[in-house]
Amino acid sequence: MKIKRIAIVGAGTSGWLAANHLGCELSADAEIEITVIESKDVPTIGVGEGTVPYIMKGLKRFGISEAELLNSCDATFKQGVKFVNWLDPIKHGENYYYHSFDDPYPNGFNVTPYWNSYEGSKSFDDIGVQARISELGLSPKMKNSGEYEGELSYAYHFNAAKFANLLASNAQKRFNVKHQFATIEGIKRCNEGNISHLITADGDELAFDFYIDCSGFSAVLIGKGLAVPFESKAKELLVDTALVQPMPLKADEDINPYTTATAHKAGWIWDIPLTTRRGTGFVYSSKYMSESEALALYAEYLGVNEKDLSPKKLPMAVGYRKEFWCKNCVPLGLAQGFLEPLEATSILLSDFSAELLAKNFPRDSTNIETIAPYFNKVVTYVWERTVDFIKLHYCLSDRTDSDFWLDNQDETFLSAELKERLQKFKLCPPQQSDFFSRFDLFNEKNFLYVLYGMKFETQKTILSDKEIEMSRTILKNNDRLVEQADQHLLKHKDWLMGLKSAMEKSKS
Repeated sequence: MKIKRIAIVGAGTSGWLAANHLGCELSADAEIEITVIESKDVPTIGVGEGTVPYIMKGLKRFGISEAELLNSCDATFKQGVKFVNWLDPIKHGENYYYHSFDDPYPNGFNVTPYWNSYEGSKSFDDIGVQARISELGLSPKMKNSGEYEGELSYAYHFNAAKFANLLASNAQKRFNVKHQFATIEGIKRCNEGNISHLITADGDELAFDFYIDCSGFSAVLIGKGLAVPFESKAKELLVDTALVQPMPLKADEDINPYTTATAHKAGWIWDIPLTTRRGTGFVYSSKYMSESEALALYAEYLGVNEKDLSPKKLPMAVGYRKEFWCKNCVPLGLAQGFLEPLEATSILLSDFSAELLAKNFPRDSTNIETIAPYFNKVVTYVWERTVDFIKLHYCLSDRTDSDFWLDNQDETFLSAELKERLQKFKLCPPQQSDFFSRFDLFNEKNFLYVLYGMKFETQKTILSDKEIEMSRTILKNNDRLVEQADQHLLKHKDWLMGLKSAMEKSKS
């Protein structure tokens, strides 16, 4: 039977990303109808408002203007993440490192062996320019840079609700995606076990051929309906709660071109700059810290009186489904799983999975038994390796100020793959051949920044005179580029305000 009617249950970022990806792939077939079913009773969670450069690929395919994205979603540029005090502040003092988006291969040359053997006392950030550009508060784009183009790699911070609205408008206008309001409370199954109908809170039954579950943590279809088990990763990733508090942006306040992730004794704090406010969140483990202590530390970080703090509390179920495609249903977003807000993995995994589904969407129901095992294999691998990358940030820390950090350093809960990689990286720095799957969303470039930002020790390499000379020349050239950067790159805030002014003039 040809699959003609597709239901996406739940809106928000994951639902509308799915609608746009499917619209891109399937809109040429006039028989296919995509419907997003949104509940008025379920608000968008929007825990993470940061992205990674992967998001650009989809936005360009969807036909969304970068200028419109920036202007309508209170968006700012993100050049990476600044990790503050993830190493022991007593031993190292106030410390930070950057996980930048630019490749750590200046001029395409691998200077890491030289840095490791001859200049390891310097910050690994200094092998490139982006961390220093970020510290200067400069934009990654020149004034006349084209859409989705810049002098440096970048992604975005944005208001999650406004981003979902932008995706919704685009899907409906460009791909003729239908949108209706209903609260889905259950399903009906046919003899083969497939979903045949959705049951609404009003008692209506809605029939479709294929179902995408974007209903968030409630997982109405994949969890409650199809009873696909949830695989907890709470032993590997210890945080389980977030307190979320938006903060006003002062008129004279700079807008950082990066996310700040500041460690505390039982987790970390995110600080995401938008053009209208700061999105902040206090992530912690309730096993190691009480809510009252968390509130006190959060208020201290924000510089406010605790009684003036009224954060939204978000319990986090850390883990993912044991099956990502069951019968005629695929979960995306929080229904598929959630790790934690670190490194903007939630939107990344939603975007990746939605694209993979769209590229492999079965045109006939008989194709599902062929495609589903492949999809499950790929997405399982992606989630497993993403857990490894998040765990990397914690297990490398030398903080000893709490059991939270000591327990994170316990190798018992590292995967065999991560243990093997870390042993190899003690002998030589990460290289492309260590990441043999094209589905390693975090590869040697990401590992380089985190490993050496966290002062991981790798055996030194003997280099030729030519390699040493070339490395030194490249690093000196990078120093000059940084010194001259403000001659052609605007301050991040000035660039954004310039865009806003130009768009307002064009409308008048």
